[in-house]
Amino acid sequence: MEHILWKNDELILMDQRKLPGETAFVTCKTPDDVAAAIRNMVVRGAPAIGITAAYGLAMSAILKRDFDADCQLLLDSRPTAVNLRWAVERMRDCRNKNHGKSDFFVAEAIEIHREDIEMNRRMGEFGASLFSKPVTILTHCNAGALATGGYGTALGVIRSLFNHGKLKEVFADETRPYLQGARLTAFELAKAGIPHRVITDNSAGYFMAKGEIDAVITGADRVAANGDTANKIGTMMLAVLARHFEIPFYIAAPWSTFDLSLASGVGIPIEERGRDEVAFINGKSIVPDNSPVAHIGFDVTPGNLISGFVTEKGILHPPFRTDSD
Repeated sequence: MEHILWKNDELILMDQRKLPGETAFVTCKTPDDVAAAIRNMVVRGAPAIGITAAYGLAMSAILKRDFDADCQLLLDSRPTAVNLRWAVERMRDCRNKNHGKSDFFVAEAIEIHREDIEMNRRMGEFGASLFSKPVTILTHCNAGALATGGYGTALGVIRSLFNHGKLKEVFADETRPYLQGARLTAFELAKAGIPHRVITDNSAGYFMAKGEIDAVITGADRVAANGDTANKIGTMMLAVLARHFEIPFYIAAPWSTFDLSLASGVGIPIEERGRDEVAFINGKSIVPDNSPVAHIGFDVTPGNLISGFVTEKGILHPPFRTDSD
């Protein structure tokens, strides 16, 4: 599934807002276009955002724009996912090492993209090793190929489980209000022929209580040094439910998602998005005109609720680092 494509010094992105009903693409010709695509969720998912930003900075070098200004433009597009900052800093290092030659920027962005896919595949194999028999997995939001360079983080683990004959079924939370689970995760699972069901966000506890879910695996947008993890809103509730029902709760994320400069999740910036994503469905208002909306994009799951992190370097088990370490 080629959803991020660099061609003729332009970036072509699959418009994830249109899926699953329509496969459409947006062509970015300037870093401003790239920032808008990130901000407006043409592309989303922490690793995919970082890759997209890297290509945006390659574009900046080619167009001979103010590179530092474009770095800030892209950093401001979405605040929570640390992969964005990681990619921008890596492209800054590329500039310093190669004296701003545009060919090196393009090569670096392509390498970031390639590395991400390879890391996801390694993550998938490590994650699959956690289970010795077929399991049913609950996942939240979309942490698949569409959220990364390809293959996926949490969905990468699920793909590997399926390939090894160790997957019974996937429960995909719909993930209101943007429906990344219902629209995107289900789209990827259906395309791969992986057995799944879409469930409403408020029914996860019901299925856990019935003993139908063996583990929860999600992606992440930022992980603090003590294991506190920011991910799509609703993730923390799943972790609390999983602890109550004694179900393992795993995070699949590359090392670029770990922000060791933050001792805990308290310092993670949490994006608040606009009213319309909650108040409207398909252009039709579902909220009274005079009713305000609080639309929080992410929550932070305490590290002590997480059974382990699946990374491209292996499984990180608790205890995680604390403020005093």
